[in-house]
Amino acid sequence: MSRRTGRPSYLVAPPEKRQRTRTWIVAAAAAAVLVAAPAGGLVGHAVGRPDPTEASVAKMRQADAERDAQQIVELTELAHRTGEELAPIIRAVRQDAEAGRTPERAQVDKWQQTMQRLIAQFADPPSGMTATNVARGGLRSAVDQAAVAVDSVALALAGPTTGRAERMQLAARQATLAVTTWSVAATQLDQVNIDAGQGHQHVHLDVGEVEGALGPDGSAEGAGG
Repeated sequence: MSRRTGRPSYLVAPPEKRQRTRTWIVAAAAAAVLVAAPAGGLVGHAVGRPDPTEASVAKMRQADAERDAQQIVELTELAHRTGEELAPIIRAVRQDAEAGRTPERAQVDKWQQTMQRLIAQFADPPSGMTATNVARGGLRSAVDQAAVAVDSVALALAGPTTGRAERMQLAARQATLAVTTWSVAATQLDQVNIDAGQGHQHVHLDVGEVEGALGPDGSAEGAGG
């Protein structure tokens, strides 16, 4: 600091010395910028880079979604096939009970064989998303209930004639519960298909009007929600 002027000494120094000082200051500032720039870039890269744990979770979720999408397709196809075989049996049981008659023993044997095969299709189910698991579990429960109804018909035939009509009525009630349970699962599966982007898929049983059962919503197959 100059005593005479009160100004920094380099400002009262000779011109050539002041020029050298300014040059040194500019060079030092430029060097500081060059040093800071890579550091800032590294920080920005570290902030923008996905966390390994988050990336792993995202990858697992993507894999689960793809797996579930395939399971939805397969479950819907299974429901269609099962319903085509299940519906005629349930219709016959309910109609026979309403008319006060019993089917032939050979017919009941065929029904029982069919029910055993349908139940086997739902054995050892794969693990999927909760919504898909719920739909699958509902369909399986409905098949189990229908199998109980058929077994009740077989017991009605095996027992005495007295009380047979009442036992057939009980079988019909069990068959009706199977339809109701299936309708709830079918509605769930319809929504699962919509959420998966595959549109409406109706797998409801064609057994006529059943009190308490949910029916299809009337939307076209494959139409979006």
